[in-house]
Amino acid sequence: MSKQGRDSSPQARGRMLARIGKELYQETGSVKKTVTELMRRHPVICSLQAHRYACGLSQDQAAVRYNHMTDHQTSLGGTSINAWETWARERSRAGSPPSFTSLLILAAAYGGGPAGVAEEDLSPGDLVAEAYERLAVEDQLALKRYATPNLAGAPPATAPAAERRESKQAAESNTMGHDFIIAAPTVEYGSPDRLVYSMPSPAPGRLLNLTWASFGYGIERLIHQIKNLGCRTDVDACFGINEAGLVMATFLASVQFRRCPIGYLKCNKSRDSINLDKASMFPELPDAPEIVLCDFEVKHADVVGFISQEIRNHYPGAQIYFAVFGAITKGKLAVSDFDDLTGAGIMRAAHFKAVFIAATMSPPGIEPPLELR
Repeated sequence: MSKQGRDSSPQARGRMLARIGKELYQETGSVKKTVTELMRRHPVICSLQAHRYACGLSQDQAAVRYNHMTDHQTSLGGTSINAWETWARERSRAGSPPSFTSLLILAAAYGGGPAGVAEEDLSPGDLVAEAYERLAVEDQLALKRYATPNLAGAPPATAPAAERRESKQAAESNTMGHDFIIAAPTVEYGSPDRLVYSMPSPAPGRLLNLTWASFGYGIERLIHQIKNLGCRTDVDACFGINEAGLVMATFLASVQFRRCPIGYLKCNKSRDSINLDKASMFPELPDAPEIVLCDFEVKHADVVGFISQEIRNHYPGAQIYFAVFGAITKGKLAVSDFDDLTGAGIMRAAHFKAVFIAATMSPPGIEPPLELR
């Protein structure tokens, strides 16, 4: 590279590489061949960058292409693309890894070439070739299984067919709707994308009674979202709101957070107020702890706002993640915007560090197994 190229700003260098990538694509007619040549000429760039440059895209333009691939059900920005590429090219703790779902969408997006109209079949694993071993184990296994997925013409915001089949089997007799992606409040540099499924009631106006298999599947979906947040999540305790939330907290603490302490928050509701029962349990925790708060469903009542304030009163400086099994929507179940949830304002006002949602539901809601309250 010339002295001028070495001395230019990162932005100018990026524009130059995008221009070169676009020219190479015009010569080769292939993103894969362009990536190979770009990385031969410029060994310092990572594969994730090279695929973007092969399409002649800036980070902001790549984010627009990503959102277009999901029919604008996501609102990804250039900062997320930057965070993924920073992680891919550096062995420091900078940046954050893309999730398996995001890699699938990126592969489809970059397979469109510079004009976005090509249908080249790209492997999502090739996008992170040099950083593969630093992905979460679950994402490594997923990439092995879907080494060369054919994404052309498939809705990128839905789960793979095998995963959808597994979800149907896991739910047994419960009605399971479509998978979709919703952008939820998240940590800095974390992925906002949550792979959520809908739970339409076969009897409108009546509670949908969940089986244990369906309940377990929702918890597995929450665990998957936590693992794919894009950064390491170490928490000091998991708290459950009432008995159903306590079951969720127990599973999350055992499976995801190395059997961390568990708290219990028993709510007594009256017509005009909420208060905590004396049976509630607050374990001893370090100063300013990080806590995962679990609730079975979010409707209209501001239970989580009351509970989060109680936790912060008990543990000054606490940082709280919120994991909810089901959230009621304002209309259709497969929503594209977090604010289409009836409890969106409640959850935002609670200032959670990140929000995880397994499923959406219609009124009057869902009932946990054995009528856990």
